[in-house]
Amino acid sequence: MNVRTTVARPVEVAGVGLRTGERRLARLLPGSDGVVFLTGGVEIAATPENVVDTTLATTLGAHGARIALVEHLLAAIVAVGIDSLRVEVDGDELPILDGCALAWLGALSKAGTARLPGPPRRWTVEAPVRVERGESWAELHPCAGLELDVSVDFPHPAIGAQRWAGAPRAVFGSDLAWARTFGFRRDAERLIALGIVRGASLDNTLVFDDDGPLNPGGQRAVDEVVRHKALDALGDLALIPGSPRVRLVASRGGHALHHALLRAAASRIVPA
Repeated sequence: MNVRTTVARPVEVAGVGLRTGERRLARLLPGSDGVVFLTGGVEIAATPENVVDTTLATTLGAHGARIALVEHLLAAIVAVGIDSLRVEVDGDELPILDGCALAWLGALSKAGTARLPGPPRRWTVEAPVRVERGESWAELHPCAGLELDVSVDFPHPAIGAQRWAGAPRAVFGSDLAWARTFGFRRDAERLIALGIVRGASLDNTLVFDDDGPLNPGGQRAVDEVVRHKALDALGDLALIPGSPRVRLVASRGGHALHHALLRAAASRIVPA
């Protein structure tokens, strides 16, 4: 977009929290300077510096307050070209909804857009940046637009090696927004014991046992897993304020790797 935008009117989104299992309400409100979350009277800017946890989701924190599971909303925000937004949250996490970004996309559509004064902010990297963690790696490259190239390789008969590459803004609604959070039944007991998935269910998580998905409808696509990884990568990339002009390439990535990449790129970010 050649203009700065925010939402035109407030809209509310409610649902269960993934970690707590309790009802959470988020209000999307017009903003003027980037994306800011508000909880308990504390403002938390959506920036890489405020990432405080990457266990299963991206969690932001400041002044003792936290907001978890921000990546699905952030992905929808950058996909539709919203520059500024205020998000009031009832509690310490956004609702998981059905585990993807479709409801957030619908809420932003309902809210509409309004122009803001001033030119849009665009950014890129002045040179490629790469980080590695064991067999996982990720890179940022300068680019004329925004591109993703994401791959996974899980030793599971229903997943295996998968790749998604493309321009996410152009196809977000059709290719990525519906891809759900996923997990494995073998990990469920450990995660429940840690108290971080009390709200997880087959209504909001694609769950695999040893043979395939447990969800009644199965997968929404044979490569739903890598599409959700691309969705997460887009949401994490949105933490750098402004419209990205980069190509993100990630292999066997996740939130921790994405944020390591953003930290490594911090000194190389320049206006685009």
